[in-house]
Amino acid sequence: MAVSRRWVCVSVAVLLMFCFAGVMARVRMDSRDEGTEELQSSSNSTMAARGSGKDEEAVNHEHAVENPDEVASMVEMEIRNSTERRKLGFFSCGTGNPIDDCWRCDPNWQKNRKRLADCSIGFGKNAIGGRDGRFYVVTDPKDDDPVNPKPGTLRHAVIQEEPLWIVFKRDMVIQLKQELIMNSFKTIDGRGVNVHIANGACITVQFVTNIIIHGLHIHDCKPTGNAMVRSSPSHFGWRTISDGDAVSIFGSSHIWVDHNSLSNCADGLVDAVMGSTAITISNNHFTHHNEVMLLGHSDSYTKDKLMQVTIAYNHFGEGLIQRMPRCRHGYFHVVNNDYTHWEMYAIGGSADPTINSQGNRYAAPTNRFAKEVTKRVETSAGVWKNWNWRSEGDLLLNGAYFTPSGAGAANSYARASSLGAKSSSMVGTITSNAGALPCRRGHQC
Repeated sequence: MAVSRRWVCVSVAVLLMFCFAGVMARVRMDSRDEGTEELQSSSNSTMAARGSGKDEEAVNHEHAVENPDEVASMVEMEIRNSTERRKLGFFSCGTGNPIDDCWRCDPNWQKNRKRLADCSIGFGKNAIGGRDGRFYVVTDPKDDDPVNPKPGTLRHAVIQEEPLWIVFKRDMVIQLKQELIMNSFKTIDGRGVNVHIANGACITVQFVTNIIIHGLHIHDCKPTGNAMVRSSPSHFGWRTISDGDAVSIFGSSHIWVDHNSLSNCADGLVDAVMGSTAITISNNHFTHHNEVMLLGHSDSYTKDKLMQVTIAYNHFGEGLIQRMPRCRHGYFHVVNNDYTHWEMYAIGGSADPTINSQGNRYAAPTNRFAKEVTKRVETSAGVWKNWNWRSEGDLLLNGAYFTPSGAGAANSYARASSLGAKSSSMVGTITSNAGALPCRRGHQC
């Protein structure tokens, strides 16, 4: 009889444990469902009208984020939900990087490529690229005629008027004769193959909207120009000499540059100027370059006061010198990046930009004269002391130091906040796969 009572007690205890676990799982699932509904509702925010892509005044810019706190809270929710899913065993490959955890755990990612368009965060979170269009397969790496590109080439794909999700049939090296001038609503998706844009002109995003550039190796870009180049099926025109940037963003909005490997170009690796805004630069690996990233055209070009850029989860690596980024006028959220190399400085600026540095890891070089993370470019201390630059939760190594300034106006930092920063102790994990990914079909990427 005593044995029977013991078994009854054990059975009841086990039953209660399962019931409690079921309730807790249901609570977590309900909270995730509510979060998903909220995210889907918020994702219906106003987008740039496709027809205005070529109009400079239309692009400058109704797209600045009106409620940055909402953007930050949405991304914090994504991070929390990602963490909860890993606890429940749904995403065993999760890293805590909310972009990657959104799509990389799916072994059928190649059949669900367009899911990527729902995974962006930060100020460029509404960049849908070619999500609503058909797939275009690039089969030919040549660029023989920039005015009359052949079907099957990358240039022929990016100039089309319709939304397109552009993929590649095989590994290829594309040497562009002239700038690759993109039309609106395009995604260039290099996943599953090894695609290099190199040793010639590179990518220009000018007076357009909704662009995603993902999974490319872009390097050794050179100035080109003084030539005719087609920008749409119905238009081509004369191009003056280009700067030789890897990715040049000019008067454009809703742009997402993610998981690319960029190095060794004539000018910048990613430059955004002339009123560009609503941009996210994430998960990229930058190496072997001098002036890495310019955000803002000039000290006198005040339309860049509307610029909002998120720089997240990137690895600023070997052989870099300065401008990671160099900012003017606008609002810049630098969050959870890994700075392992610089020779002059990491973050610089002029013309009163607001810089919000959160949860980054800054490892200073051995040169004792280059330990400072920050640089105010050609500006006296009496002026820059009022600029709002702050460091929160950054990990400063090897003598690195960040010089803050400004009164810390809440409104200014709100406009430079786009996502919830994770602990700087997690930066190594979050950025460990920065750059173009070696994805294989049928496997988690």
